[in-house]
Amino acid sequence: MTKIEKILRIPIKDAFKYEDKNLTPWLCENIDALGEAIGIELSNAEREQSTGNFSLDIKAQTASGDIVVIENQFGASNHDHLGKLITYLTSFEAKIAIWIVETPKQEHINAIAWLNEGDNGCDFFLIKLQAIKIGESNPAPLLTVISGPSEESKQIGKIKKEHSKQDDLRKAFWDQLLALSIKQNLKLFSLITASGRDAWIGATAGVKGLTYVYWVNQFSTRIELRIDRGKGQDVENLNILNKLKINQLVIEESFGSELNWADLEGYRVCSIRKDFNDGGYKSPVEQWGEIIDNIVSAMVRLINATQNFVSNLKI
Repeated sequence: MTKIEKILRIPIKDAFKYEDKNLTPWLCENIDALGEAIGIELSNAEREQSTGNFSLDIKAQTASGDIVVIENQFGASNHDHLGKLITYLTSFEAKIAIWIVETPKQEHINAIAWLNEGDNGCDFFLIKLQAIKIGESNPAPLLTVISGPSEESKQIGKIKKEHSKQDDLRKAFWDQLLALSIKQNLKLFSLITASGRDAWIGATAGVKGLTYVYWVNQFSTRIELRIDRGKGQDVENLNILNKLKINQLVIEESFGSELNWADLEGYRVCSIRKDFNDGGYKSPVEQWGEIIDNIVSAMVRLINATQNFVSNLKI
């Protein structure tokens, strides 16, 4: 029977005593081994290319002629080497950056993953370097990709970029809406600020758990008197809605149209709401004025129609 040996991991310095004198020359002479690890054909490896105050460990090329910068590091990954890698990438106008490190830290794994999500036309690889022996063999490096580019990472980057644009757009919508709310003397909203991630903003109605709320979606909006007294208060929320609903005809006549008295069976929150489907924050910006005028006017009417009944609640 053929004898099967175990892979033995040994200290990296048992294979390469010095990073600059031993590891870097070996990688230059065996650049194909690094190429196999990342799945890209590499060639024309050159040592210690200078860029200003820094000296790049290795510069190589892909089969299509794109420049590859390679930074080697014994020990744990650190910010200094990450900064150098990015400096080399820009200085040599490289398309691929490879960081070979003995012990990758999680924050640097995350950083490389984040860089690969960017739309910068560059790919980043973080490679873990280990030294191994098989039986009594000579030592050899084991190169393992810890973080690298992928279609998934690029797609995540595109999604994040789109979300960022949406956040900026929604923030601009909120700013315009809040400015008009204050102009219309809705003092409840005078101290409210909104971020682009907020789908809704609310101001207290003066009673615990009752809030006047604006909602904005991509192509619709909503206003409501939200009733939420907290966890486990489903019955109390519904009781408050029903107390207000006794005055439904008066409230709706004052508001100027029917309202949705939403008891939302199966959910804790109840509300008195009005939905509008004439546009949202993704509507053309030139239409925002009309959309915002409409819902701010409706909020004024909702507050005027319900505020006295809210203030007189016996709860």
